[in-house]
Amino acid sequence: MIGASGLVGHQLLLQLLENSEFEKVRIFVRRETGIVHSKLEERIIDFDRIESWAPLVLGDVLFSSLGTTIKTAKTKENQYRVDYTYQYEFAKAASENGVPVYILVSSMGANSKSSVFYSRIKGELEEAAATFNFRKTIVFRPSILDGDRQEKRVGEKVGLVISRFLTRFILKKYRPTPVDILAAKMIHLSLDQADGFRIVEGLEIFSA
Repeated sequence: MIGASGLVGHQLLLQLLENSEFEKVRIFVRRETGIVHSKLEERIIDFDRIESWAPLVLGDVLFSSLGTTIKTAKTKENQYRVDYTYQYEFAKAASENGVPVYILVSSMGANSKSSVFYSRIKGELEEAAATFNFRKTIVFRPSILDGDRQEKRVGEKVGLVISRFLTRFILKKYRPTPVDILAAKMIHLSLDQADGFRIVEGLEIFSA
C-alpha cells in the first residue's frame, strides 16, 4: 500500500495488520512510520526512482490512498506529482506485476473536466485506473474526511463542524466520512468476489 502515513492510510494500515485475511502488509513510504508489527514490511523509497521499487509491487491487493494539499505541496506541479503521477506509476507497476485487485481513494466531485485543479487530477487518475488490467478496481469517493490528523488544517476542521450539522438534516450525501468506516469498507470490498470496475461514493460507503 501507499499513503500509509496519511489520515486514511494510517487507519487502513492498522486495520490490515489486525485482519487475519492478510498475512503480510507491505507499505512504501518516504520515512519510517514507527509502527512495529510481525506482519508489517516497511519499504523506505524515493518515489521518483521508479525502477528501484516497481519490481516490489507484488501481492493480492494494491491499496492507494496517497495525497497532499496545495499548501503542503507548495505548487500545482508538486501536488500533481503526488496525487496523480506517483499513484499512476504504482498502479501501472502493480498491473504489470499481476496484482489482481486495486483499491483507490479518490474524492467526491472527482472529474477530469473540472475547472477545480484538485477535482480534475482526481478525475484523471480515476480514468487512468479504469484502463489497467486488474481483475477488480474499486474507486472510493469519500466526502470530507473525519478523523484525527497530525497535520492541522483549520479550514477542514471548520468545514467538518459545519458539515456534521448540515448533513444531519439535509445534503446527506455530503455527510463527513469517518476514516475508520472508510478503511473497513475498503478492506471488505477488496475481499469480496465481485470483479470489474466500480465507484463507491457518498452514503454507499456507510452501507453494510
